[in-house]
Amino acid sequence: MSKSLTSIATHYHQRTKYHPETIARKSQGLDWSKQPSVFKQYKIGTSYDLTVYLSDKATSDEHTPYWRRLSRFLACSYGLTAKIPTMGEPLYLRAAPSAGGLYPAEVYLISRGTPQLPAGLYHYQPQTHSLIYFWESDVWSNLQEACAWDLDLEDAQLAIITTAIFYRSAWRYEDRAYRRILLDTGHLLGNIELAAAINHYRPHLIGGFSDYIINELLYLDPDQEAGITVISLKDLLNPQQNPSQSFKTTTLPSEIHTDYPSISDGELLYYFHQATEIRISERLPDATLSNEISNLEDKYNFPFCLKVSTKTKPINWGENLLNLEQTILKRRSTRAYTGANLTLEELNSLLNFTYQAQDYEDIGLDADPDYFDLSLIETFIAVSGVNGLEEGCYYYAPKAQELRQIRFKNFRQELHYLCLGQELGRDAAAVIFHTADLEKAVQKYGDRAYRYLHLDAGHLGQRLNLAAIELNLGVSGIGGFFDDQVNEVLGIPSDEAVLYITTLGRPH
Repeated sequence: MSKSLTSIATHYHQRTKYHPETIARKSQGLDWSKQPSVFKQYKIGTSYDLTVYLSDKATSDEHTPYWRRLSRFLACSYGLTAKIPTMGEPLYLRAAPSAGGLYPAEVYLISRGTPQLPAGLYHYQPQTHSLIYFWESDVWSNLQEACAWDLDLEDAQLAIITTAIFYRSAWRYEDRAYRRILLDTGHLLGNIELAAAINHYRPHLIGGFSDYIINELLYLDPDQEAGITVISLKDLLNPQQNPSQSFKTTTLPSEIHTDYPSISDGELLYYFHQATEIRISERLPDATLSNEISNLEDKYNFPFCLKVSTKTKPINWGENLLNLEQTILKRRSTRAYTGANLTLEELNSLLNFTYQAQDYEDIGLDADPDYFDLSLIETFIAVSGVNGLEEGCYYYAPKAQELRQIRFKNFRQELHYLCLGQELGRDAAAVIFHTADLEKAVQKYGDRAYRYLHLDAGHLGQRLNLAAIELNLGVSGIGGFFDDQVNEVLGIPSDEAVLYITTLGRPH
């Protein structure tokens, strides 16, 4: 081991940046003979078919409403939404987007024991829309121990654990795949939050947990698959599960590792994930919550800059959020834009749904949805074609609800270059960048901060996805870009690490 001046999180981020002079070496052909399956199978276990509850034709009894809600919740979170024929295996699309269609996340359901779901472990099978009951035992106390006896688990009966199968993404994206795994899981978290509201659940994110206990609980080989998030799922129709006792997101810090060896390419992803684990052999410390008093001001207020209000009416998601459910199920990533302009009102509506959750409380959505720590995430927007808005790069100030211009220029050609030559960047009307001060985040949460940042960025990206589809706009996330050049070209402060890019425009 050698002492470094930087944390392993910073080292990983620097090592996995794309650079113009080295990108060609990372563009080698894929070994299709080693392409991983995107579905996990269990050879033993009791299967609960959920497909019959997706329509109103299911035989009705006292348990049918329970099953219908759970079925719709899982379908809107991670269910299959399309089957596309290919030369080989069909490509299955899901409710949550995934880079390269690789879907590294898996979803497990833990039951404390209900009349419908006996206590134990269940795995969600998207291909058949079913639950496999693969472990018949009361494991709730183990879950509570892993989560530092999080108060939200005390009266909940269900919980979700999302995991990642690393090789599914690493097969294509190598060490940088960890970024995409976390962003993809963030998309899934966005769906879980909204699908829960549609079906009268209250999810509570738990990001600080004992990785070892969670992996042992699910019988995982942590070198292949490991826990990423835990979500308590309260039933709002059950008076014994009091939503008023729901606490804010639980985030715990890990260690900051500065003693690490020289790590070979291809091993960095796995080494880094293990470095982000919380390794405490006995009980974790009392959970620290991320509901600190936030700053009343947005981070950047550039002097003499043009400021444009983004305040607008909220999107109408229909009676009982029916439009939201339909939008989740029909969502697709846009493959090409026309280059035509958006309107300022459309851009404002996208930002409103993504950042101003309080405007949606009256229609049944959570006014304060769980994120890990949004105070660490900043948003910049490169505007190439928005009617009523000058071209240039803007900082979005969510508290003030305004755009603050930091650079005057049409960036279409530069965006084409920054997005690795993807025409989506060039033809988009607006490109949104989520960034974070990585060093500040690591000081707060240790190396585990890298998880929290990318999970939150993916969550925001999914809300942008859904708002765009509802407004009949095109939208596509981009996880591959020239990291350093983004800051240089757009004028984004150099201490802001770029996490994620979302392109928006008129679909071709």
